[in-house]
Amino acid sequence: MVGIGGIGISALAQYFVHEGAVVTGSDREESPTTHLLREKGTEVYIGHFAAQVPEDAQLIVYSDAVPADNPERARAAALGLPQQSYFGALGEVAKNKRTIAISGTHGKTTTTAMLGKMLIDAGLDPTVVVGSIVTEWGSNFRAGKSDLFVVEACEYRNHFLAFKPEVLVITNIELDHTDFFKSIDELKAAFDEARRNAKKVIEAPSYKNEQVPELLVPGEFNKENARAAKAAARLIAPDVPYEVWDRSLASYKGTWRRFEYKGELAGGATLYDDYAHHPTEIARTIAAAREKFPGKKIVVFFHPHLYSRTRDLFNEFATALATADEAYVLPVYAAREPHDPTMSNNKLADAVNPKGGHARPVESFDEVAAILKTLGDDTVAFTMGAGDVYKAGEQALK
Repeated sequence: MVGIGGIGISALAQYFVHEGAVVTGSDREESPTTHLLREKGTEVYIGHFAAQVPEDAQLIVYSDAVPADNPERARAAALGLPQQSYFGALGEVAKNKRTIAISGTHGKTTTTAMLGKMLIDAGLDPTVVVGSIVTEWGSNFRAGKSDLFVVEACEYRNHFLAFKPEVLVITNIELDHTDFFKSIDELKAAFDEARRNAKKVIEAPSYKNEQVPELLVPGEFNKENARAAKAAARLIAPDVPYEVWDRSLASYKGTWRRFEYKGELAGGATLYDDYAHHPTEIARTIAAAREKFPGKKIVVFFHPHLYSRTRDLFNEFATALATADEAYVLPVYAAREPHDPTMSNNKLADAVNPKGGHARPVESFDEVAAILKTLGDDTVAFTMGAGDVYKAGEQALK
């Protein structure tokens, strides 16, 4: 498995191990998921390990970030070994199961984790693949004995079309992944095809009137996620009493990098980390923080993810960051894209201030960590973004 530390592919690795396969893999750097895989007995190489690709491997699975000329994939091709993308392989796994696929621009991970927990608590014993480490089971994968298969299904590159689910949940649709979808109409067309692939579809506004209990996780958006999860649970298991679903939701503790409490900083500020990487997610996370911490100053350290997303949603990012009391903007995390000198953290920070915000650029995790240590007990700070900005917060806490 190439790129085995990815949040999705690492869950699939655990599934294969659970099914009795011998799994090895590589990634470019250590991460919480590579540590998790090692704890579960998977051999993980950091860096390229083309020489270790077994000649008798039955399958090479690669993540989206891994090109065809990657050394492991090139050796696999030379050996004539079959290769599949992560979502292609996951789609094969899902074919023989009662699949519940959770899709949408925002809230997929939390809704998947909530639904998985609800079905577990109801004794329905599902297998769950989710895009974060879930507090309740300490992993992004949970093996179940039933044929229920709950999976987070991303729309990027039409990956969710790998599934023919019994139930498709759509949390919401908003333009994102602009390096692939060139317009909102193109994105909507992909969701239309996903609907046609499913036997049953749950989407807003059909679940807006679901009653949910008080949650441990903050924000109106999490109530919306809970409503979607409860609607799906009721459809899958209509005979389960509502109280069972509500008890489960009320005790849901959250996941890694979703409004995750990290600790108290040296100067007294409280630190959270959040995966928000789209303007809507940033604005709603800041709003939830204001609701949870009235009277506190909200300071955000934002790590933009992808030049294309930053460019195409530039004005929206500036507007969202202006809702924080202070925003610090890191250089763009390029991920799978080449460097684009026209899109910088300086440019984004400069665009925030005319909108009533207070932003400035920062250049490194060291600089972020140093600032975090100076913040007082009147402040709630967030490291925010889809890259590895959480490491700056962890550095500041040491």
